[in-house]
Amino acid sequence: MGNIKVALCQLNFTVGDILGNTEKIIKAIEKGEKEECNFICFPELSITGYPPEDLLLRRKFIEDNLNALQKIRKNVKNSIVIVGFVNKKNNKVYNSAGIIYKGEIIGIYNKKILPNYGVFDEKRYFSKGREIGFFEINGIKFGVVICEDIWHKHGPYKKQIKNGAIYIFVLNASPYHYKKIKERERIIKEISLKYNIFLFYTNLVGGQDELLFDGQSLAVNNKGQVIKKGKPFEEEILIFSSEDKPIEIEEVNESEEIYKGLICGLRDYVYKNNFKKVVIGLSGGIDSALTATIAVDALGKENVIGIFMPSRFSSPQSYLDAKKLAKNLGIEFKIISIEKIFNSYLETLKDIFQDRPFDITEENIQARIRGNILMALSNKFGYLVLTTGNKSEMSVGYATLYGDMAGGFAVIKDLYKTMVYKIAKWRNSISPVIPENIFIKEPTAELKENQKDTDTLPPYEVLDSILKEYIENDKSYEEIVNIGFDENLIKKVLKMVDRNEYKRRQSPPGIKITPKAFGKDRRMPIINKYLKWNI
Repeated sequence: MGNIKVALCQLNFTVGDILGNTEKIIKAIEKGEKEECNFICFPELSITGYPPEDLLLRRKFIEDNLNALQKIRKNVKNSIVIVGFVNKKNNKVYNSAGIIYKGEIIGIYNKKILPNYGVFDEKRYFSKGREIGFFEINGIKFGVVICEDIWHKHGPYKKQIKNGAIYIFVLNASPYHYKKIKERERIIKEISLKYNIFLFYTNLVGGQDELLFDGQSLAVNNKGQVIKKGKPFEEEILIFSSEDKPIEIEEVNESEEIYKGLICGLRDYVYKNNFKKVVIGLSGGIDSALTATIAVDALGKENVIGIFMPSRFSSPQSYLDAKKLAKNLGIEFKIISIEKIFNSYLETLKDIFQDRPFDITEENIQARIRGNILMALSNKFGYLVLTTGNKSEMSVGYATLYGDMAGGFAVIKDLYKTMVYKIAKWRNSISPVIPENIFIKEPTAELKENQKDTDTLPPYEVLDSILKEYIENDKSYEEIVNIGFDENLIKKVLKMVDRNEYKRRQSPPGIKITPKAFGKDRRMPIINKYLKWNI
């Protein structure tokens, strides 16, 4: 078969930054050429960033991307470069790979299998390619496919192999969710072994709005053995030879992997949107504690500000826990009492409320005062407000619209409460920055006397189990009943999930971590009469 030297460029591209992305591609090509690589391969839509979404509806955007491809072409000498771009032909737009050699575009492959599920909308923008994607240069026979093409049972790589391809290059922008990596590796190794081919899988890395790309590019030999693997959530150019010896894949702790992903997603959202500092409302609870810790690890302690906003219902212990957390993290810590503002609200609304009893209205007023304070700091100092709600709370609406939901980015939005505790404990195993009392005390919103989350919700271990079945596994009420949960409890939880779609629709974006996140993954109508828990 012969030995070839390959560079897989696992890089972090920014959607719309065609100039910056192009410069990054050219620098990587220079490095690959210097290393005398036969092939230099980039991820899917490297020039435009992924996913460009409705930027693809702008003619100038596509033209600029095509001009960038020409600029890249001029910088290619002796290596075969495979780069992702947006192709346009006969008024049709394609998700494409350009194959460049000695300053010329010697071939183009247009993606055939366009995903249109979950977070993907490719059929909205792209036409289906017709090319086989087989190439031969200097006696090297190889195929090029793009992401979804490799997963389909009738994928184009099969025709490429029939034509004699020994090496298959896969350009990817494969969004992350936990437990996905092992499945990816398994499938790639099975294909390589079954068809006796070398499979080189280049994946994008970095955060783009809600989406997170993990990198972890793979090079697998024709015996189904991994010979090179990229790091998770880090830029890296993997340079290797096809005859390199197999490597052992280290088992990654799931909490560690998720935590690294959260750091990557937050850092990219902050810096790619030109923010420098973030502000967080510290309550003394586990959610704000984990959010602040992630922010410090992502941005540095000097760029994180914690605000404790007590009311008459805030316990002294909450203050002590928030203060100790801030001290452990080394972040700026400020106290802004909401009591005077709260009293002013109560006095202003006294006549119209007509002495009605204290209820959720007054609870939400407190949350909205806190949200207003954080947004005022954002406006005045240019901070990005990080909200601290988790997936369990977002699922059942245990959050205040325009209150604790007010902000620019929701870091742990896709973590169930049980996951929050698990990941926070893992982070504390590295260095114990989160005070132990935060782990052991009962969760509470502290918006009324002696309030506990369990006043409204079942224990989080039970709640999260029901939510996973309903949200991620799309189980019906009857199917969840058959699993063994209490019928009345199931009805209560499902009712809360369905009735709070309007809240989730207005929440800030957050990092996708689970297989089915709210937003692009799960698109339920707000007006919805198909409520089977109501039977």
